[in-house]
Amino acid sequence: MSHWEAPYVPPYPQQTQPAIGQYPGPAVTSPTYAESTYVQPQYAEPQYGQQYADPTFGQHFERPQYSQPQYDPRFPNAQVETSHAEFTDEFESVLERISVHRSTIGCVIPCYNEEESIAGVLEGLLHQTRVPDVIHVVVNNTTDATVAIASQYAGPHQVVTDLGEQFTEVFIHDIGKNPDKKVGALNYGYALVEGYDYLLGVDGDTIADERAVEYLETEAVGDSRIGGISAIYTIDDRPIKGLIGKFLIAGQRTQFAAFNLQNLLRGRNMAVLGGQFSIFSTAALRDVMRANHQSTPWVKDSEVEDSLLSLQIKSAGYLTKISPYARASVGGMTTLKGYDAQQVKWTYGAIELMWPGQRGDTKGQPFHPNLRLRWFENFGMLTNLFVRVAFLTLLAASLSINAFVFSPWWLIPPLVATLLNLRVALTMKYVNQRDILFSALVFPAEIFMWIRIGHFLRSWSSFLSRKKVDNWAAQAKAERGGGFSLGHWVPMILLVLTAIAMTFIWNLLDPVVQSSILWIGWPIVGVVTVIQTLLMAFKLFRRQYGYKV
Repeated sequence: MSHWEAPYVPPYPQQTQPAIGQYPGPAVTSPTYAESTYVQPQYAEPQYGQQYADPTFGQHFERPQYSQPQYDPRFPNAQVETSHAEFTDEFESVLERISVHRSTIGCVIPCYNEEESIAGVLEGLLHQTRVPDVIHVVVNNTTDATVAIASQYAGPHQVVTDLGEQFTEVFIHDIGKNPDKKVGALNYGYALVEGYDYLLGVDGDTIADERAVEYLETEAVGDSRIGGISAIYTIDDRPIKGLIGKFLIAGQRTQFAAFNLQNLLRGRNMAVLGGQFSIFSTAALRDVMRANHQSTPWVKDSEVEDSLLSLQIKSAGYLTKISPYARASVGGMTTLKGYDAQQVKWTYGAIELMWPGQRGDTKGQPFHPNLRLRWFENFGMLTNLFVRVAFLTLLAASLSINAFVFSPWWLIPPLVATLLNLRVALTMKYVNQRDILFSALVFPAEIFMWIRIGHFLRSWSSFLSRKKVDNWAAQAKAERGGGFSLGHWVPMILLVLTAIAMTFIWNLLDPVVQSSILWIGWPIVGVVTVIQTLLMAFKLFRRQYGYKV
């Protein structure tokens, strides 16, 4: 093993500026090893604009001269002097290059046998001025070609709109058998988009106007207090065929218009963020889950999952709004059986929310702000039922004993009701001749009211009897047209049987008793009718602030 001695290092000599590439220090003798020799490193020339010696040894060097102040990568902390005007121009150019944060939207479309409409739904979303950042189609319990049709849209899409070039991707999920139905599909979709700023819920038969998402996002971003915003819903009646179908769609269009208008005139506070086309803040959904100890936003404790979630969002301190601009066309019911099943499910679910402690951990909240409108609707239906049945009964009884005296005052209530229906129809943005005739001819609207009274009676009778029915399955069966059922005719059949029984009893009464009943009955009906007419007149002459539904 060789012996190593420290090399001799002479004093640092005075020397002039070294040549480019020359090591600036004194010569150093490398230590000698037995089997190897130290090789002095060779420095490459600098790669910058002007050549100069390496400054790390403290030697003098000349800074390159630039035409204007620039950033030198060798001196990241160097201070560069510049004029105020130059700084202002540079700052503005930097601002122009800064990318503004855009909120992210994840769209979830729960689907069940939507082969006839899913293509139109996806086309509508891909043609939005503000395209969702991702679209998840969650197909469950389906027996038709929904998956095959939707799969044609799967994959990335680059869309150019008025807001610029946008990118989105469509995913199709067939989750097969799903016992929780729509609730399960929504929660599956939420798990996929919970990292986004907003969740856009769209039904598998809802086609939105091209700026709907843009309007919803703009308002949601502009107010952090908003937990969810719903679009204005209507039904496109152009493809509807058949007399019954057209009649039912005309009635549903009027029903949607009245509901939307009522919410708009209540400070745009939406009682129900409908699942048809609504946007939700994912932060609000997380707060709802935390406040109610839920693992998912939607729960199956209610027949109306969207109404329950709307209540929970409101209770968590957020606002639930309806947009005055965003619009969407939803699927309507074209058969009496299907319409009955849908309305019974909605009404029955609302009653459960209004009535304390009905199902699971869902507590009844009769005085919740979002349920006030529900109470008014139910009292209104009860009043409509009473006035009509009482009037027809007293009229028949009076005619039977030749005691009826016509008064033109009785024409005022139907006249006010017709004018109110006509005004609601005129507030529709896409009003057509069929809407006007439905409202102006009196009888179509009156027949439709009797149909709704039937739904009201069926819902309350089912609730009060504590009869547990899977209204989701009943609606699905009715929409498929499967089976034979007279359920939607039961209220009318009962009313006819009641009228027959009352006629028989009436004929057994003494004339004095009959006169006494008429003497008491007519004033009662008159007072209730006057109050109802005044309420309709208030709605008729109330300012509508230019809203179009």
